Amino acid sequence: MASSDRPVAAVIVLAAGSGTRMKSSTSKLLHTVAGRSLLSWAVEAASGVDPERLVVVVGQNREAVEAELTNIAPEAIHAVQDEPNGTGDAVRAGLAALGPVHGDIVVTYSDVPLLAAATLQRLVVTHRSAANAITIMTSVVADPTGYGRIIRQDGQIVAIREHKDATADERELAEINSGIYVFDADLLTEALGHLTTTNAQGEFLLTDVVSYARDRGQSVGSYLEPDTWQTEGVNDRVQLAAISAEMNRRILVAHMLAGVSVIDPATTWVEYGVSIEPDVVLWPGTILRGATSIGAGATIGPDTRLTDVEVGPGASVVRTEATLSVIGPNTNVGPFSFLRPGTQLGESGKIGAFVETKNAQIGRGSKVPHLTYCGDAEIGQGVNIGAGTIFANYDGVHKHHSTVGDGAFVGSDSVLVAPVHLGREAYVAGGSVITSDVEAGALAVARGRQHNVEGWVERKRQRDAQAASQTQE
Repeated sequence: MASSDRPVAAVIVLAAGSGTRMKSSTSKLLHTVAGRSLLSWAVEAASGVDPERLVVVVGQNREAVEAELTNIAPEAIHAVQDEPNGTGDAVRAGLAALGPVHGDIVVTYSDVPLLAAATLQRLVVTHRSAANAITIMTSVVADPTGYGRIIRQDGQIVAIREHKDATADERELAEINSGIYVFDADLLTEALGHLTTTNAQGEFLLTDVVSYARDRGQSVGSYLEPDTWQTEGVNDRVQLAAISAEMNRRILVAHMLAGVSVIDPATTWVEYGVSIEPDVVLWPGTILRGATSIGAGATIGPDTRLTDVEVGPGASVVRTEATLSVIGPNTNVGPFSFLRPGTQLGESGKIGAFVETKNAQIGRGSKVPHLTYCGDAEIGQGVNIGAGTIFANYDGVHKHHSTVGDGAFVGSDSVLVAPVHLGREAYVAGGSVITSDVEAGALAVARGRQHNVEGWVERKRQRDAQAASQTQE
């Protein structure tokens, strides 16, 4: 909560923009930064001031945005701005959804993913401490082009001038309006009823509320946010990439300060929510996504992408693509391994070069070292699967499951045609095609008998030479 005396009456998140500069069929608000939608970041920051009510004003791509909002904040009130008539009109739609309201109202945007809840809390505290009618979050930026400028007289804010409406001198001002405010609800309601469209945009602008308040002797103050990234919005994919890179940098810094070694931060990407324990080493080209967790002392990369993967302490995962899998403690995976959903590798096990696994449980100390497809299989402890082995799990209609008992050995270039069961310490000779179960301790040989024909090469050469001579004649 922003202050202990009373809660914020409401937060209005403006999410009705068209986002045309993204050049995308997907709503701008559903594009992601560090694995989360822009809307999700905005709602988290807004919720951080513990408002009595949270309103999100939607417009373009309404159905998709509302679906995301229902998923991330089912308690939020949905308001609709039918036509893009400016920020003032959008806030008016938010107030209409609230009904009668008194107290403090925070207005923020849905496309500023680096805005922190703690920053909004400081904004509210500043507003209340100064007993302002309006408090504006401002920032001083190197290039203010496109931003509304803060107009001051004798240090006091008297207006906000949109870039298109600003004079040449006003455009030289570096203090900009972030578009994030705290309003007294009564003043805001009254002022919105007096907005006009006499501006370069031809829209109802929320910034005009500042002049309205000043003309009536109301106090307008500011909170200067020194971290300019927190006021940066996303309007196109260039800005999306820049903000994603900054978010990633901050995430990596936090992990490094907590004891994680990142060899090359420029090529390492870690999404928000990934858990990494101390003494983990992340090599270049590592991407960690979703609900991934990495145990202490593990080594990940280079050139590895893990999505919703649990990696145990001391594991090594090199040049690997893995999704919805569990990699146990002290295991070795890679290089060039592909772990599909349902893979579980037990402690001290190995999945090696050019191995693909899917829905496969591989027991403690078992090895699938190289050139193997292991799908829909349960492999016991201490098993060795030879190079080039294929678990043939699909008959063209259904997937079938195979099991391999503890201590079993499968020779290279073998095919296990599911469903089959290899018993404890069973052996399969290399090159075999296994279509039925193998008892515990048995050796299965399922291949044609080798037959050597002596002198065959010389006789073939003579026949070939004779055939060539006849052709020439």
